[in-house]
Amino acid sequence: MKTPALFLICYITSIALFAQIDPARVTIARDAYGVPHIFAQTDPEVAYGLAWAHAEDDFKTIQLLVLPAKGMLGRHLGKQGATADYVVELLHAPELVKERGETALDPDFRAVLTGYLQGLNDYARAHPAEVLVRGSFPVTLSDYLKVSVLSLSVISGVDQALQRIYGNQVPLVDFMKNTGSNAIAVHRNKTTEGQTMLAINSHQPLEGPVAWYEAHLCSEQGWNVLGGLFPGGATIFHGVNEHLGWAHTVNYQDKIDIYQLQTDKAHPNQYFFDGQWLPLEEKRVRLRVKGIPVAIGRKAYWSQYGATIKTKRGWFAIRTGANQELRGLQQWYRMNKARSFSEFRQALTMTAIPGFNIVYADADTIYYVSNGKIPYRNPDYDWSGTLPGNTSRTLWTRFRPLADFPQYLNPPGGYLFNMNNTPFNATAPADNLDPDAFDRTMGYERWNTNRSVRFGELISQYDKLSYADFKRIKYDLQLPKRLSYAQGPDANALFELDPDAYPDIRDLIYTIRTWNRQATVNSQGAAAFLVFYRYWQDKLSKQTTEKTVLTADECAAGLRHVQAYLRKHFGRTDIALGDYQKHVRGKTELPIWGIPDVLASIYASPYRQGQVRSSQGESYISLVRFPRTGLPLIETINCFGASGRPDSPHYTDQMALFAAQKTKPMTLDKQEVLRTAKRIYHPGQ
Repeated sequence: MKTPALFLICYITSIALFAQIDPARVTIARDAYGVPHIFAQTDPEVAYGLAWAHAEDDFKTIQLLVLPAKGMLGRHLGKQGATADYVVELLHAPELVKERGETALDPDFRAVLTGYLQGLNDYARAHPAEVLVRGSFPVTLSDYLKVSVLSLSVISGVDQALQRIYGNQVPLVDFMKNTGSNAIAVHRNKTTEGQTMLAINSHQPLEGPVAWYEAHLCSEQGWNVLGGLFPGGATIFHGVNEHLGWAHTVNYQDKIDIYQLQTDKAHPNQYFFDGQWLPLEEKRVRLRVKGIPVAIGRKAYWSQYGATIKTKRGWFAIRTGANQELRGLQQWYRMNKARSFSEFRQALTMTAIPGFNIVYADADTIYYVSNGKIPYRNPDYDWSGTLPGNTSRTLWTRFRPLADFPQYLNPPGGYLFNMNNTPFNATAPADNLDPDAFDRTMGYERWNTNRSVRFGELISQYDKLSYADFKRIKYDLQLPKRLSYAQGPDANALFELDPDAYPDIRDLIYTIRTWNRQATVNSQGAAAFLVFYRYWQDKLSKQTTEKTVLTADECAAGLRHVQAYLRKHFGRTDIALGDYQKHVRGKTELPIWGIPDVLASIYASPYRQGQVRSSQGESYISLVRFPRTGLPLIETINCFGASGRPDSPHYTDQMALFAAQKTKPMTLDKQEVLRTAKRIYHPGQ
């Protein structure tokens, strides 16, 4: 039992944590590139400043994240938005928040979220013309937690599972496995300068709800971290603090299971489970859709397995850990504030973030874990397919601890990496873990990517490497000697085509065969290969069975498409990659390097006049060195700029540096930030 004095202290502390924040106590310092550095005495005040600064830069996108929690995205985007509104209800996010929302979060992090939401709501109140949907503010803590459930469920693959169920399709080729990310940590013992190095290099969409936003958060309560977050994030998702840093890449262990329920016509809205018929929970969801004056009613079902869907083929259920957990953001906050590897690893033991590889570094330590929220599964079943939903033998209820996941700590080889490849290729070959030592029901990846293969080719050349070597590896633009796309076109036969066997495309065959496989701006081979790759990617994406190994004739057919395409749009076939692929925002248009699955990857979407524009890949990059004493040395770059507003000078001001594969210096030193800031102000000024 608490003593009266202790009770009084806790009571006073709770009042202070949840008190209304005075914006005058929050300082936003914008540097030369408009990146916000938020300073305040307490963490909740810093979170307030982050919300305000981010809203100044991209309020529209933040709203797209929070509207589904209120069932209002359909009012703004129509049917597409209403789908997200419905999925929030389907996943039982409101029920989870109602049941655990008051107890799941620690008081200090609850105060951080309260401060963040006050900042967001204050911004909306001060800028009513920018609010997308009338009545959508204020956003409550319950709203915010519902959004976190949706976001982490999507990260876990719920959207893809729903597409497969509703589309009555077998699993499709998942080309997202190729869009990935990079994370590299090199121990100081393997560097010529004696400094541990970390590359934070996620390959996200360049714009939209999962595009990186850079910020520096600094309180007098020990929160001093610089890095990237997504719109609506109240904490840094990956970055560096005064003591350590970490990078995320997407992993593909088995995070989600699909079940087919046993039903029949004699028992409507029931399912057979462990020898008895059980009723499906049913609720009616009212969806508001832009352009439709009345609400549309739709039912959402729930079984013991979770969210349940009725299709022409029967009833299916989805089960994932992501909609059974509310502490994911709190775990990131704990990672933000860790002061040592032991504190960082303690944060990881929460296993509240349902996925992501984590590559960690500090001055003395490098570490990698393929993190997740992975259940204990019955080994008698094949968990890679659809499970029988009629027995408790397939109904998992407990989650594995951090200790069960593949992980490495200071391996003898001196480096760790992940490029969305198997966690059993994460360091020097002699130091890698044995995949057979891990339970197969966890579903860990066994494949490599072009990036992981190429990284292996590069790092093996060095006994020790310099920081310049490290940067050259990170920005490498070359495909490996043999292509290793995890999914999609295996086009190794392309490089062995006989020009005499296909005289109509002889010139293009010579272009490909003499290409050095580097995706530089001036490369003709890279341009031809990218058109070829996009052609086969599109064809394979429409097939219901995987087809990966291309024959010589199929490769020739792809080159015939390249020839016709380039002649149609450019009048010739000898164009350079930079003629075909552009980096575009607003009125700024630059030729851009990179193709899918080189280390410095660029993924493109249609642009104009036969050209494509960068849409995903290299985006926010942070390169960090950890000296034995003093603050980390940090260089960063974002693909466009700090602001999402076209009228801002920071809408495109990092593009030239980005296209030149250069970075800008950053610091965690508060005094240096304030000394060099271009603008210092309080929210609302």
